[in-house]
Amino acid sequence: MTRPFAASLAAVLIAAAGIAFVVAGPQRLAARALAVIGPAAAEESGAPIYYQDPDGKPSYSLVPRKTPDGRDYRAVPAAADVSFDDDQATPPMATTTAGGSGERKIKYYRNPMGLPDTSPTPKKDSMGMDYIPVYEGDDSDDGSIKLSPGKIQRTGVKSEPAAMRVLRTAVRAPGTIALDERRISVVAMRAESFILKVADVTTGSHVVKGQPLMEVYSPSVSSAAAEYLTTITSKTTSGDVQYGRGSRQRLMNLDVPDAAISAIEKSRTVPTSIGWTSPRDGIVLERNAVEGMRVEPGGVLFRIADHSMVWALIDVAERDFGMIANGQPVTVKARSFPGREFTGKVQVIYPEINKETRTARVRIELQNPDLILLHDMYVDADIDTGSGEAVLAVPESAVMDTGSRQAVFVDRGQGRLEPREVKLGQRGGGLVEVRQGLAEGDAVVVSANFLIDAESNLKAALKGFAEGAQQ
Repeated sequence: MTRPFAASLAAVLIAAAGIAFVVAGPQRLAARALAVIGPAAAEESGAPIYYQDPDGKPSYSLVPRKTPDGRDYRAVPAAADVSFDDDQATPPMATTTAGGSGERKIKYYRNPMGLPDTSPTPKKDSMGMDYIPVYEGDDSDDGSIKLSPGKIQRTGVKSEPAAMRVLRTAVRAPGTIALDERRISVVAMRAESFILKVADVTTGSHVVKGQPLMEVYSPSVSSAAAEYLTTITSKTTSGDVQYGRGSRQRLMNLDVPDAAISAIEKSRTVPTSIGWTSPRDGIVLERNAVEGMRVEPGGVLFRIADHSMVWALIDVAERDFGMIANGQPVTVKARSFPGREFTGKVQVIYPEINKETRTARVRIELQNPDLILLHDMYVDADIDTGSGEAVLAVPESAVMDTGSRQAVFVDRGQGRLEPREVKLGQRGGGLVEVRQGLAEGDAVVVSANFLIDAESNLKAALKGFAEGAQQ
């Protein structure tokens, strides 16, 4: 930047700073404006260009000032001010090599504002700024880019080596609670019957196995009971086990409870009614029994479900379906009970895709000892799909993904960064597996990738313009 232009710019900024000082007050005056004005005004005299809080706080002043506790602000000369420009320690026309015995050749000059304009000779742009020389070796043919130490520090470029790591990939998906189909029982009559009495059991009641539900009179059951009683009490057939077994089997075929059959054997009488009991522990989902009603064969009177074991039906997105396998551990959280977790494993993967939601369903069996997981309750599942084997991985921030291609910048040292295409695998825990393109120990850039990518694209464009101008 030329000295006349710098002086003009300093005057403009001083005027703007004065307006800002009046309108916004001294505390809101930007420190960067002070840093720009200072060197232009005190470059030769070495006088302080501004004053900063002695504790390093972001508080500045154009004139000497004291803190509330009486301490003087620290004077900042031009030499100690922060510079935002690249180092220009060597003349623009030539620079010595690392050995100090030769000069590097300037290939062309590029526009200082980043415009696609180059020149084979030194020139200035419309604002009076010198074009920046580009030396041989700075624009290598391998697509790499070289950054100065100052630019690396300002943009926050950081590198990290690719290493073997164990990825913990969790697939998160919503779902609902469903009843275990194997733990549902119905109470139905297998012969024409009449309900004489119904116990104090309603829909939603919890019952235990063997608890009385109702008393039923059935002509077919009474006939079979009389036949069984005759068989076991007759002097002729009582000693023949086969006769008694056949008559008892007839009662069992009519679904008469074992307790009722045992009562007939003990009392040696045919009961007027038979007491029907619950076949399992569970919740009454349905009650259709009414006192005095006539029941046809097959009519369902009670439906009872065991809630001690339930299913979680999880809808997994189609893109994640390939990572799901039977036996993977799952953590389920119910939205109704924050902080409570239920663990299980993938038991069944349903062989179909929902065409409306593009999801696949998996089933997890969950223990429900407190009976707090209810039918159709919403839950969220975390399925651990990690294999437990270490793979070559880098942080996700190191990868630039264009959709069809993925690439990283490999740090080759001395500010030179090489773009390299990679093939990726699974992701998890902020890491991504690299299956092709890197080796263990290769240092990759993990921050400021897009700034570097913009710089490399700019240099590639400038190189193309320079080659076209030379031709």
